[in-house]
Amino acid sequence: MNIHEEYMAQALREAQKAYESDEVPVGAVIVRDGEIIARAHNQIKLLKDPTAHAEMIAITQAAAYLENERLTGCELYVTLEPCSMCVGAAVLARLNKIVFGTTDPKTGACGSVVSLTKPGLFNHDIEVAGGVMEDVCCDLMRRFFASKR
Repeated sequence: MNIHEEYMAQALREAQKAYESDEVPVGAVIVRDGEIIARAHNQIKLLKDPTAHAEMIAITQAAAYLENERLTGCELYVTLEPCSMCVGAAVLARLNKIVFGTTDPKTGACGSVVSLTKPGLFNHDIEVAGGVMEDVCCDLMRRFFASKR
């Protein structure tokens, strides 16, 4: 298992918590200097908050941990391609990199629907890597939505 897979496995643990809470199973961790400084999962239903995405909660935790609104030097690992809200927050937080598991053909903002991470689009560029543990991430989403039918 390479380092990206190790961090994605941690994000998948968070996604499993969301799954068990009947939330869309998305999990995220933020890493800085090889240390996980934030971990979160979707809590939209629990908090009755449409912004309570795993990425948003993790960004808030990381900023609190660092006591800084700028998350330079940090990488976000998330099981599902982030939406436009989450990519926007990542840009504002100055994250260095987004690593995601599976694409989101409905709301993905790292290339699937729109590409808000296109270099030069904003005042801060974020490196993006997708497809890390894609099969496992995708399977969790499939199982969740199959259970809803």
